Amino acid sequence: MKPDLRTALNREIIVGDGAMGTFLYQLGFSVNTSYEELNISSPDVIADVHSQYLKAGARLLETNTFSANDYKLARFGLESKVEEINRAGVRIARAAAGPEHYVVGAVGSICGGKRLDISKLELARNYDQQIDALLSEGVDGIVCETFYSLDEIRIALHGVRKYSDIPVICQFAVDQIGRTQDGFLVTEAFSMLRDEGADILGFNCHSGPQGIMSVMERLGGPLSVPLSVYPNAGLADYLDGHYVYGATPAYFGECAASFIELGTRLIGGCCGTTPDHIAAISKALSGVQPPPLAPLAPNEALLKESIHVAEQEPIAAERERGNGRIARKPNIVETVKERHTVIVELDPPRDLDIARFMQGAHALKEAGADALTLADNSLAVTRMSNMALGHLVSIETGLRPLIHIACRDRNLIGTQSHMMGFDALGIDHVLAVTGDPARFGDLPGASSVYDMTSFEIIRMIKQLNDGVAFSGKPLKQKANFVIGAAFNPNVKHLGKAVQRLEKKIASGADYIMTQPVYDRELIVDIADATRHLDVPIFIGIMPLASGRNAEYLHNEVPGIQLSNEVRARMSGLEGPEGRAMGVSIAKELLDTAMEHFNGIYLMTPFMFYEMTAELTSYVWQKSGRAQAHLYRL
Repeated sequence: MKPDLRTALNREIIVGDGAMGTFLYQLGFSVNTSYEELNISSPDVIADVHSQYLKAGARLLETNTFSANDYKLARFGLESKVEEINRAGVRIARAAAGPEHYVVGAVGSICGGKRLDISKLELARNYDQQIDALLSEGVDGIVCETFYSLDEIRIALHGVRKYSDIPVICQFAVDQIGRTQDGFLVTEAFSMLRDEGADILGFNCHSGPQGIMSVMERLGGPLSVPLSVYPNAGLADYLDGHYVYGATPAYFGECAASFIELGTRLIGGCCGTTPDHIAAISKALSGVQPPPLAPLAPNEALLKESIHVAEQEPIAAERERGNGRIARKPNIVETVKERHTVIVELDPPRDLDIARFMQGAHALKEAGADALTLADNSLAVTRMSNMALGHLVSIETGLRPLIHIACRDRNLIGTQSHMMGFDALGIDHVLAVTGDPARFGDLPGASSVYDMTSFEIIRMIKQLNDGVAFSGKPLKQKANFVIGAAFNPNVKHLGKAVQRLEKKIASGADYIMTQPVYDRELIVDIADATRHLDVPIFIGIMPLASGRNAEYLHNEVPGIQLSNEVRARMSGLEGPEGRAMGVSIAKELLDTAMEHFNGIYLMTPFMFYEMTAELTSYVWQKSGRAQAHLYRL
């Protein structure tokens, strides 16, 4: 007879299963289907998924009941089947697991990071009903997973403790800052949940291995309770109408040992993971002994963490009089035809302190950058308005701002309003991008608008250049936008990606900016594949900051692939040594890029603008142009 789950996790590592919903999606089931309803309509399908995870090495199964509550099932007209679906989910998992494996009842967050119009009393009623059904079938534990707020997960935990002393796993979905959506540090939230009856604490969903690991490293080592970890397979990419995840099973296997060192006793996978990911984890942990648990001693610095608010200093530069427009200067499409032209990306801050950002802008101006490009809440992470910062950059440094505009955040009304604001400020260089889905960012409850595709937004901005509004009404004068489009060459079939790029050019794109490239041969291939295009291409190069940064980009970020050589050279390097190697590799890439392209697009990692300033200077050194004599934009 197997021991109680608490007892087992206090002395050994248990491998859990992987994703259910996204795996069913990969099998062809529609996202508009209730996957939990399959417990009663297609039990053999669910049983087969459970069996695949067991064969891969899982010793603990979660029931297919994540959204099997009244509130979520009502969307499909299934609210009367809450008990039936939950009971069936347990029976299917139990039959697959047999007596030697664990079965835990999965209870997912109802709010899911959104601000729903539902009372705490109604939340409690939903959780009580579901938990009662799961317990009635004899589960070995309950897992409350993908919760964004402490307030909501406490309601679910109390629902379990009203009925049973069964083992309870409480898992948060948090970003790398390590706070719940209602403002609690993870250490604080864990302490409260432990005191209120949680037996295993941990993280799942929202982040890939690196994101969760970065939060765990701030916990101060193994805690007095076992930790559980179920990461996503990196960030999802939306490709050809389907969500795909990039983190490989091999990468999950490599990360598994690090999770164990940080106190993890239960490890599995969430969105995007498959039986292959679980097999890799199981193989990597075979024979591994976990470190002993320690008394709960949260990092005091974390518990006392506060946000430093400095006095805001007035802008030193005097603002231009009149309509504020920047004097006519050659645009980047004009200059790149004559010489090498360098665009440098510097991300807006995630807080209200712009001092470091403006220092970087001034340093890049001094290094000779032709334009400073600012992303539009990249990776769906909330940052300061790139419109506001772009204007400050132009008036304080004289650098041309090149602003990204994402389809994700604004509807047609907001997008046209935004573009009209750019025109009023004299910001005339933009890059049109689709934008990463909001549910993968720091506010997963936010809506992803996507009124337009990247093709459509290019055409509609071009329409403003004709003096015509999105609605077709005249605007009294014409805008003068120079519009860029994004290009991801890190794909298996470069020819197909170029065909998509041709459509963007046909829509009106004036220039192209690529995702970062880390392979010199690929740079040559891009040059050959795009030679027929009549718009300039700016090759993206982002210096790597560390070995961990390299692995994160390669395994977890959509659209970025590193060569094996680059990964090997960066392996194990951190701090100044890692950044130095990253710059060295970037210079080698620039050597090749400058032979084939006049357009150079440098991306600044983690606000280390010293790295991209050095690379900008290197471009001018290599091109034989002294900075003082540059024909500047």
